[in-house]
Amino acid sequence: MAQPRSGGSGATLGSLSWVLNAYAITFGALLVVAGRTGDRIGRRPVFLAGISVFTLASLGCALAPNLETLVVARVVQAVGASAQIPTSLALLLATVPAERRTRATRSWAAVGGLAAAAGPVVGGLLVEVDWRWVFAVNVPIGIAALVAGRSVLPKPAARETGPLPDLLGALLVISSVAALSGALVQAPDWGWTSGRTVLLLTVAAIGGAGFVLRSLRHAYPLFELHLLRLPRFGAANAGSLVFGVAFAIMLLSNVLWFQEVWQWSALRTGVALAPGPALVPIVTLLTARAAQRFGHGPLVAAGGLLFTGGMVWRVCFASVTPDYVRDLLPSQLLTGAGTGLALGTLVAAGVHALPQHRAATGSALVNSVRQISATIGVAVLVAVVGSHVGAASHHDFRSVWCVAAVLGLATSAFGVHLSRGGGSGQAVSATSKEPEADAQAPANAS
Repeated sequence: MAQPRSGGSGATLGSLSWVLNAYAITFGALLVVAGRTGDRIGRRPVFLAGISVFTLASLGCALAPNLETLVVARVVQAVGASAQIPTSLALLLATVPAERRTRATRSWAAVGGLAAAAGPVVGGLLVEVDWRWVFAVNVPIGIAALVAGRSVLPKPAARETGPLPDLLGALLVISSVAALSGALVQAPDWGWTSGRTVLLLTVAAIGGAGFVLRSLRHAYPLFELHLLRLPRFGAANAGSLVFGVAFAIMLLSNVLWFQEVWQWSALRTGVALAPGPALVPIVTLLTARAAQRFGHGPLVAAGGLLFTGGMVWRVCFASVTPDYVRDLLPSQLLTGAGTGLALGTLVAAGVHALPQHRAATGSALVNSVRQISATIGVAVLVAVVGSHVGAASHHDFRSVWCVAAVLGLATSAFGVHLSRGGGSGQAVSATSKEPEADAQAPANAS
């Protein structure tokens, strides 16, 4: 399989992880800024601008001559994506009545699951030709989306006023998460007590502490931490964090297991991985009425348990001798069903805990947490199995699968918390920074 090269040599898993993490870190840090920008100047123009930037950056990725250039292009790509995600959900919610917003939000999340199902197969086919086609294929799709969007997207009025969120806070998040990820990825080679590892961990701690302080004191913080005091919003974000780490570990470990341990091709790996993601939109849509009837909590709890079951299956039955039907397929079905129950429901629970005019900002917060958690998940996996995954033992993979299983149980616990909070949720006042109960949240929340 062709890979981008750095300094004339093949890239290791540690260096290639930055192709994922540079995107995820930037994406997660800028989601709130983009969401608030959409709330303020209009969701439609911000969404269309995001498509334009993402499409141009995809072309840059496809033409990248080396790994370093590819990482930079991925950062720009993340800027464009960060403008699309929160505004796309806000545009959707602007077109549906209040009583249909839970179904609309979960359907929106299901589209991502459908893309995830097709992604491994299409990506594997493209990589068999050249890895550059994975990015080049976005260009005609982006152009078509831009043309269609200009014609059909609604034009809801912008309602937010005032300055944009704290941009220095965004830089602190980027530096903190990047330093933490770098420490986890490089520590197996540098040593956990080496000066460079300690320095990165120190930068991560200082950046994180500085971000929290600015968020508490700034008039327009990047993350409005007071929103986390809303029980349902806080629980949904915490659930998204732990589930995101587990999901990233599961997904990347399966790819590495197929390609590095079983020595399967990229295309064969993509086909083998498809059943799990394919279940996500199916389960999401089939359980729409259950979400309306029972609320978010029970579905999140059940999803976490199913996901845990899938990871425990890997721990018990995975073998270095290829046996897809016994090893991965049952695990894929369990984790796919669990993701279908938990992922979109956590997004819905978080977004619906806020008033409608904060829809883009609220969805940005939830998705930002998910992206940061994905970065942490990738870094944890690389730290456990090492940069040279081919030398990783079966024991190392079992260790990360156990971590993912425990995080699945933690997701279920947050689902139980959401259940205890009731099915309706709470909203935050549009004019005050203090959370308040709102018995009419289902009708008013976005």
